[in-house]
Amino acid sequence: MKVPKLNILDEKNKKLRVISKPVVFPLTKDDLKLIEDIKVFLKISQIEETRNKYDLRAGMGLAFIQLGLPKRIFVIVYEEADGSFTNYVFINPKIISQSEELVYVGEGEGCLSVNRPTIGIVPRHARVTVETADETGNIKTLRLREELAIALQHEIDHLNGILFVDKIDPKEPFKNREQMREI
Repeated sequence: MKVPKLNILDEKNKKLRVISKPVVFPLTKDDLKLIEDIKVFLKISQIEETRNKYDLRAGMGLAFIQLGLPKRIFVIVYEEADGSFTNYVFINPKIISQSEELVYVGEGEGCLSVNRPTIGIVPRHARVTVETADETGNIKTLRLREELAIALQHEIDHLNGILFVDKIDPKEPFKNREQMREI
């Protein structure tokens, strides 16, 4: 399996702070190819053997803006309990409801654009319902929980020019932890 060449921007790049624009259908051939390349890249990055072989950092999601393209598109590749992978493509996503319950990633969130150690928790909703288009423009509604809900919120933040490190209180990185559930 060949690793697609993706130029992922570092957090210092000001393009990551741009608010992405809604996408008009039909998607271009370049956009469709990039979606497929991101799927392959994310899958390869999550398999320990290939991640080590190609010296990659593990990633579950990637937004077009992380590649310098301010379009409201991102991909999440989720490894299921049985070792298979499920691909999710989100185009012009909108969160239409969210749980009151807050959760956080115990080991801390990560990001392919943040190439440094970080300490602290990022409060996220445990469950979200999102309305999104697929590659053909069909609108669908998905209800996501736990890790997938966190990944979705993380990637939507990217579309809005926000990085996960922005949500960590620098003075009190574990603030309100007792009011959330660790996952």
